[in-house]
Amino acid sequence: MIRSILRHPVLWGAAVLSALTALWLALGAPVSLVTQIAIYTLYGAGVNLLVGYTGLVPFGASVFFGCASYAAAFFLLGGVGNEFAALALSILFSILLGLAIGAVILRRKGLYFSLLTLAVSQIAFEVAFKWTSVTGGENGIQGLARPSFTGDTSFHIFVVVTVILAMWLMWRLAHSPFGRALQAVRDNEQRASSLGYNVYLIRLGGFTLMAAVVGYSGALLTLMLQGVYADNLSWQHAGDSLLMTVLGGVHHFLGPLWGAIAFIVLENRLSALTESWWLMFAPVLILFALMSPEGMQGLAQRAMRRQRWTLTNNTIPPRPHAIKPYESAALAIDPTRPILETRKLSKNFGSLVTAKEIDLQIRPFALHSIIGPNGAGKTTLYNMLTGVLPVSGGQILFEEEDITHLPIHARARLGISRSFQILSIFPNLTVFENVRVAVQAQRHGLGGLFFDAHDLTSINDRAWSILDAVGLADRAADPCVNLPHGAKRLLEIAVTLAIDSKLLLLDEPLAGLAEADRVVVADLIKRLAEKHAVLLIEHDIDRVLAISDRISVLHQGRIIADGKPAQVAANPEVIAAYLGGGKASEPQITPAVERLVHASGRLLLDAKAIAAGYSGSTVLSGVNLTVHEGEAVALLGRNGVGKTTLLRALTGSLPLSAGAITFNGATLNGLKPYQINRLGISLVPEGRRLFPNLTVMENLQLAARPGGISIAEVFELFPRLQTRQKAKAENLSGGERQMVAIARALVVPSKLILLDEPFEGLAPAVVNEVMEALVKLREKVAMIVVEHHAETVLTIVDRAYVLVNGAVAFEGKAAELAKDHALQARLLGVVQEEPASFAREAIA
Repeated sequence: MIRSILRHPVLWGAAVLSALTALWLALGAPVSLVTQIAIYTLYGAGVNLLVGYTGLVPFGASVFFGCASYAAAFFLLGGVGNEFAALALSILFSILLGLAIGAVILRRKGLYFSLLTLAVSQIAFEVAFKWTSVTGGENGIQGLARPSFTGDTSFHIFVVVTVILAMWLMWRLAHSPFGRALQAVRDNEQRASSLGYNVYLIRLGGFTLMAAVVGYSGALLTLMLQGVYADNLSWQHAGDSLLMTVLGGVHHFLGPLWGAIAFIVLENRLSALTESWWLMFAPVLILFALMSPEGMQGLAQRAMRRQRWTLTNNTIPPRPHAIKPYESAALAIDPTRPILETRKLSKNFGSLVTAKEIDLQIRPFALHSIIGPNGAGKTTLYNMLTGVLPVSGGQILFEEEDITHLPIHARARLGISRSFQILSIFPNLTVFENVRVAVQAQRHGLGGLFFDAHDLTSINDRAWSILDAVGLADRAADPCVNLPHGAKRLLEIAVTLAIDSKLLLLDEPLAGLAEADRVVVADLIKRLAEKHAVLLIEHDIDRVLAISDRISVLHQGRIIADGKPAQVAANPEVIAAYLGGGKASEPQITPAVERLVHASGRLLLDAKAIAAGYSGSTVLSGVNLTVHEGEAVALLGRNGVGKTTLLRALTGSLPLSAGAITFNGATLNGLKPYQINRLGISLVPEGRRLFPNLTVMENLQLAARPGGISIAEVFELFPRLQTRQKAKAENLSGGERQMVAIARALVVPSKLILLDEPFEGLAPAVVNEVMEALVKLREKVAMIVVEHHAETVLTIVDRAYVLVNGAVAFEGKAAELAKDHALQARLLGVVQEEPASFAREAIA
């Protein structure tokens, strides 16, 4: 307890300001400089309430600082009472101004929001500077009386005490239910909205609180100067507070304090030497931006090897001795009636129809799966059901209530929750906080600005119950970034459950998982269906057939089949749509590859004893890897063993802590990713990572360099892309995006391409199409393929490596590993069963 108090950031802030005060008094220097530091610390802290906690960057927070300064002067001149009344009224004025401005400009975000704040501040400056009869213009308002404070020292003490009190309130705010919601919105706006939070109102609340804090600091400056001037509103000073915050560290509660000390002291000393003091100060800022993006406190943490954000305590509530079993909120639903129904639901983007008159009924306590080839409209259907996309026609009924036009957060509060095709969690929060903030959305909301959200016992107990249900209770304190992919999928399901869900919409929850993890997650989904209604999108057809109670098949935006799994599997139209026109009697064909003897060819890539990791932790240890010209190598392993980490190390995006990498005779150690790419190594990343607002052609043209394959060769390799060349990447199906990602790696002069989960989330027909393209590339380029389906990739590669706990556990011929089922089971967690492909299931 004593240790935690001694490490409290507000106590440290008080100690630093007190020490500065004592030092200045001992030196006989004017204490007003320390007063200014205290005021600007609060100014920066208010701005950081938006930047660090909410994820918004205001270029013009000075509008509240300057306007509140004038407001305090007007209140004093108007005889409202004493200085304390003027300060209180200035805060109230700032709150009202913040509500008015925020209500308008928060309808935009990103750069537009930042520029709008700057524009508002500049308008205020023009008014203050030119309305001479009221504001004094260039001369400002001078000679304000300060009768309650006869000297600088007494006013300084008042400022320091109230600033520390305000900082303590802000620290409490950061840990309150509202503050925790702010941080969730900062990390993942879409996810927060899907949990039932009204993102706009949360941001408006944060913006208004920022205005109040910044306004109070501006009013204090008026009392310190006993006057007010327009220059604090000008664009030249609009970024001062943001600059101090960034200099000190935006992800640290005390960052504004360190930034204010550095900025004001350097300004004071350098301006005494020259009027062009900015020419000396600017290089200091540039050095910090280059050497320490986390600011002064981040630099100190790096020196002590203790890097972490300090915006909040890094603790979680104690784990109960006995965790209560998870209880579903859906148990009271009438099982005889559909919980969700769509009637002629349609969606079109211009002339492109992605959903056409879909009629669907989802019943409680059943697992209803939606399958279909890539681009069939499955995710579009989910986006309409949850309110992400407006419908073009038809109705959506939930528990017989029309929700067709309800916003996302309103549907979530009714009990509709979803997971996302691409992982959607809060990456900078702990595992526990991810679930707790989701539970809070439904069971508590934002009430209480200054009490600790971790004191809400009922919310904590519910969070522990959900974590225990998905098997993550032992990892509750872990930061999300440290979780392997499989655990992140479980966490996303836990977050989905946390809002008292009645209907779970799960969008490809098995994507990217190794077999052992797929078994765990599939079993969890099946158990959840016993207590909820579950609507599942998944491409693992054999598993869908095994666990589903009912299946609907989407093709080209319409339902082509609906019924029991055996009925759907035997439907010829489904077989044709999903397997690309194959007959029911034909098993899924894997491209045959004549294995070439490339191991005796010239050595292309040689990684020796490499080690790498994140934030001081070691992920890879002593890994050796070789690739020869024209050789295809599989990199296998369970989730979390270091496969993607190894690819990042090879491409230079993750520095090595030991070992050496040579490529085509050149040493790669210390090279930047773009330099390694220009030597001939290209990455096809997991998740594709295309430029969503650019077309297929523009994505390719942006990457193309002399020596790579031509656009005509791309279209020969992937004929489908020729017909989609003018479509934006955001409108492509998962398979088409994967084709563009591979093509993008080929239009540069690549000697080796690294493919990270190239078949993830693809329908069988599209998997075949991509595999055939890779086979065609075998003689043109070397490949390293990371894939969780060993049986898929081993048929098209020469050799394989298997990683276990960051080290190579197997290196050898792919054919040998493919035949050794016992070795696969031991290293990969793969349990070999009787083949049961979609087509064979249809035969049965």
